[in-house]
Amino acid sequence: MILYAATIFVSAFLLFLVQPVIAKQILPWFGGSAAVWTTCLVFFQFLLLFGYAYSDWTTRHLRPRSQVRLHAALLLLSLVSLPIIPDVVWKPAGDEDPVTQILGLLAVTIGLPYFLLSTTGPLVQAWFARSFPTGTVYRLFALSNFASLAALVAYPPLIEPWTPTRTQSLVWSAGYVVFVALCAFAGFFSLRSAVHADTTPGVQAAEPSAPPPAVRDYAIWLLLSAMGSYMLLAVTNHITQNVASVPFLWILPLILYLLTFILCFEGRGWYQRRFFLGPLAVILVAMAWGLNAGGNIMEVTDAVPLYCAGLFACCMFYHGELAGLKPAPRYLTRFYLMVSLGGALGGLFVGVIAPLVFVTYYEFGIALVVTGLLAVHLLWPLPRWIPATALGVSIVCGYYVHEYIDELTRGTSLMMRNFYGTLRVQDVGAPDDPNAVRRLMHGVIMHGEQYQEPNLRRQPTSYYGPESGIGLAIRHYRNRPLRLGVIGLGTGTLAAWGKPGDVFKFYELDPQVLAVAKSEFTYLRDSRATIETALGDARLTLEREPPQRFDILVIDAFSSDSIPVHLITREALAVYRKHMQPDGIIAFHVTNRYLDLPPVVKMVADANGIPSVLVEHDPDESDERYSRTDWTLVTRDRSFLQSSALVRARTEVEVPPRLSLWTDDFNNLLRILK
Repeated sequence: MILYAATIFVSAFLLFLVQPVIAKQILPWFGGSAAVWTTCLVFFQFLLLFGYAYSDWTTRHLRPRSQVRLHAALLLLSLVSLPIIPDVVWKPAGDEDPVTQILGLLAVTIGLPYFLLSTTGPLVQAWFARSFPTGTVYRLFALSNFASLAALVAYPPLIEPWTPTRTQSLVWSAGYVVFVALCAFAGFFSLRSAVHADTTPGVQAAEPSAPPPAVRDYAIWLLLSAMGSYMLLAVTNHITQNVASVPFLWILPLILYLLTFILCFEGRGWYQRRFFLGPLAVILVAMAWGLNAGGNIMEVTDAVPLYCAGLFACCMFYHGELAGLKPAPRYLTRFYLMVSLGGALGGLFVGVIAPLVFVTYYEFGIALVVTGLLAVHLLWPLPRWIPATALGVSIVCGYYVHEYIDELTRGTSLMMRNFYGTLRVQDVGAPDDPNAVRRLMHGVIMHGEQYQEPNLRRQPTSYYGPESGIGLAIRHYRNRPLRLGVIGLGTGTLAAWGKPGDVFKFYELDPQVLAVAKSEFTYLRDSRATIETALGDARLTLEREPPQRFDILVIDAFSSDSIPVHLITREALAVYRKHMQPDGIIAFHVTNRYLDLPPVVKMVADANGIPSVLVEHDPDESDERYSRTDWTLVTRDRSFLQSSALVRARTEVEVPPRLSLWTDDFNNLLRILK
């Protein structure tokens, strides 16, 4: 029993630990997009499905000895994949489909080890059931989920803050070697113990009495597991894209998702309809109402508890009903196969299909309505007022979802969605209003605006006013033609600063942003400077380019849907320096509601031996042209550092005592949460 439990615990721990470990390594290669995490989850869900299918097939079609020998051979073969460090040949050049690139990278780097880890739960439980027919096999399922939960809970506070990513990969690889040994021993032990179990009186007589699952059972297993996975990714997308740009929230929903599996499959389970249906109805309506609260933007302190509590309640319903329908142990591999298939299909819809068919994140609202309808179906045999109430809840959710979509599209002239997130172009103000503006929204973050009045549309706005940090830098060099680089295009507002003889080069990751900046805004074509654009991850592009000799390089990618930490490391600054004039200024736009970025930039600048200055600008409320901004300027130009304008505007930066220098191999967002 201990050998089986240890094998399952180690395999499940490694199975879920590898997800943040590998995602953190490849995140910088794909611009830090939150969709990297979603794509990784889809990959892992499908590999889990293949693992469960393998377990089901080998259990039903191979003799025990052949099954164990095949599995042992695959375990030995998988050691060739170690250590799990992605090859740099998978770094994108700029024109690849990121989803395909990520899936290929993961398949080569972690494919076979992850596949074998995913087979362990159902396979070892089948071995256990053969060795101990009267044992409580489903408790091993709960143990598996507990180990998965432990890995996810441990990673943010205990592993990520203290361990470089390369070390994480090496330690994980060592743990995988331990798993291979445990799993092989468990397999061969099951062959020995099964000889005794087969002679136990009553075992053979008990198995045939278990009725096989019906087609309806398979369909319900599939639907319930799919809804759990669907809701997990829908909530994750909603709170990371529409509420808070904090990557830690990628893991929190997954923890709650796994916790519901543990509670529902532990022993007799914690799910009781009479206790959960009432709160479920309330939380569904509350989440639907929350879509419209505050003009689609809730404070993070309100939204995260609401949606996480809602995810927990919904998954308790899905998984509790699923646990109540689990079959006899002899059919457990089929059960796990359908559960895994449902999880993969739910993830496929949210992670791959939805970005192709929806122009924004509609899938969360759909999930709320479908949950109510699913409750109607499952509760139909009960007194009629119970399914009728569930139907009413679904209708109310549908109303609020309709209002949410109406609010989202009001005043919106263009909506687009791709791997990197959602874009909306909004016109604010009446057409005849001289102060009417057109805004580019990325999720709920404004990425620039432009006046519609022809006499005003050439003016820089929002974060790029003359008294902002970047405004001071540009004005300092106005006695000569400028060569200015910008990482992050937005609407192209900085092009409004261009003068004849200037060259402004914009680096943009998202091709849709470039298309929208050219078609819906006029900054680029109105600029008197020569405009150049480069599509792809800016740092990778700069690493390949010859020196650009920029007077100013603007790093303006820290207020979008996730923080591309690879743009704010010691090594990144070294790349930027290669492209600068000796007296050039590297300007980091560090305005952020959730993360305190100035100390990070200061430490990176200090490590490169370059002075840095923080400029905080809070314009007068009567001047609606400009927004509050924080800029950190990194330069050796003494005349600029000692200029009266900068001396008046600068703010001292206090570095927290426990904050470590960010490098390509080590960074910790937890330390800079506001």
